Amino acid sequence: MIFAAILAGGIGSRMHMADMPKQFLPLGDKPIVIHTLEKFVLCPRFDQIYIGVHADWLGHMENLIEKYLPQEKERITVVCGGADRNGTILNVVSCIESRFGQDEENIIVTHDSVRPFVSMRMIEENIDAAIEYGAVDTVTPAVDTIVVSENGEIISDIPERNKMYQGQTPQSFRISILKRLYGSLNDDEKKILTDACKICVVRDYPVHLVEGAVTNLKITTPGDYRIAQAMAGGVKVD
Repeated sequence: MIFAAILAGGIGSRMHMADMPKQFLPLGDKPIVIHTLEKFVLCPRFDQIYIGVHADWLGHMENLIEKYLPQEKERITVVCGGADRNGTILNVVSCIESRFGQDEENIIVTHDSVRPFVSMRMIEENIDAAIEYGAVDTVTPAVDTIVVSENGEIISDIPERNKMYQGQTPQSFRISILKRLYGSLNDDEKKILTDACKICVVRDYPVHLVEGAVTNLKITTPGDYRIAQAMAGGVKVD
């Protein structure tokens, strides 16, 4: 079975624009998170779509689904988010297994709720690659030179740009692999996790790459929000 996990547990601390998490801000005629959900609803391969939300906003999320996607209520499940993105993913996994049981071949496609311009091509390629390889990340080649600084004051290294990529989402996994690798980490290793793919990297499990797009914008800052508003006004994504 194939499941989606939309990660909407954040509170948008870097936005400083509203008294609500950024995923609930309007983008055109509907909230950002609804734009994102609509992309996943359009993919018939998902058996169930989960969305992890901060406990204080569960009711609000359910009301949005009732308003904008009432015909999909049976296919979308709202769950309480965790302390971080990996905690939210694990909460979703727990809900999946309590309802559908455990299966070594089950796939989970995780995606940031504030990346509303994800394309169907990216979603489909994530599903296919996760089935084939077990772990996959969506990336774009680095355009600018990447500069490393150990102390934030002077340059420590400048890696070869042709080896550098910028990570996006979706990130997709065979659930059994993700659980096994996460369960093998100690507390110190868990503290350095930046995303779900880092779980695999820490344990030397190969993560396959899927091509993302610069249009697959993550809305994090007020500047991102303004760009997204312009894109929602008519920019076509692949």
